[in-house]
Amino acid sequence: MKPAPFDYEAPASIEAACALLAEAGGGATVLAGGQTLMPLLALRMSQPFILVDINKIPALHGVARTGNATRIGPATKQCEGLENPLLAEHLPVLVQALRHVGHHQTRNRGTIGGSIALGEPAAEMPATAVALGAEIEIASIRGRRRVKAEDFYLGPYLTVLEPDELVVGIDYPDWPKGHITLFRELAQRPGDFALVGFVGALAVEGGKITRAGLAWFGMGPTPIKARQAEAALLGQAPATLDVPAIAALALADTAPFDDHHASAEYRRIVGKRLFSRTLCAALGQKEAA
Repeated sequence: MKPAPFDYEAPASIEAACALLAEAGGGATVLAGGQTLMPLLALRMSQPFILVDINKIPALHGVARTGNATRIGPATKQCEGLENPLLAEHLPVLVQALRHVGHHQTRNRGTIGGSIALGEPAAEMPATAVALGAEIEIASIRGRRRVKAEDFYLGPYLTVLEPDELVVGIDYPDWPKGHITLFRELAQRPGDFALVGFVGALAVEGGKITRAGLAWFGMGPTPIKARQAEAALLGQAPATLDVPAIAALALADTAPFDDHHASAEYRRIVGKRLFSRTLCAALGQKEAA
């Protein structure tokens, strides 16, 4: 099939893009990397009146330091993130997660912000934003607002974004130097969406865990923050941590489902094992038999 007819606009500023979205009255779709949108257009599952290409807006590209945070422009290509020295220094787990996003070819076009805005429940970027406590800046002709990543997702491919709004930046707060990173996913083939995955970070000071950020992907209708496990980790000594108990708490916040790839029970069993194995390895513990 071929896409239904649509108008194409490539604004040069955030303000112009927001004006186009507002004028369209819900009939516009934003084009960033297009890795999900192009197939949907070809199948006519998406039929916008106007396609708003944001790739010519300089303010939506690149990585920068802003105070005690690292800001990623939503139109920044995933391949660019893999090579960015600021991300390697300040957000190493995000770079680790990026290596598992799609394939080499798709990362050349796919954008970090596009993945976050789409909200695929089994994708790495939305879960990483949730785990690391990122804030998403949103703009429209009505002004700007900031939303925590954990509050951004409402359901599968459903976010708090209104039809006239545009993601203009993702801010990741700093984690202490030398913090522990956690990432693991299981997929049927490299590049496939994860059947089960989790991502996170731990800060250890004075022999105790002082900060924890953990999130699951592929384990429910949205990226899921492992709140109970985060709370239980605080104040604990890594060497004496009861990893199976923490894994059970992490799993308690999930809502796995049955689909044609795996059952909910499979996801629970595998998720608990992956979580335990990865946490033990990160903390230098021997995994319980």
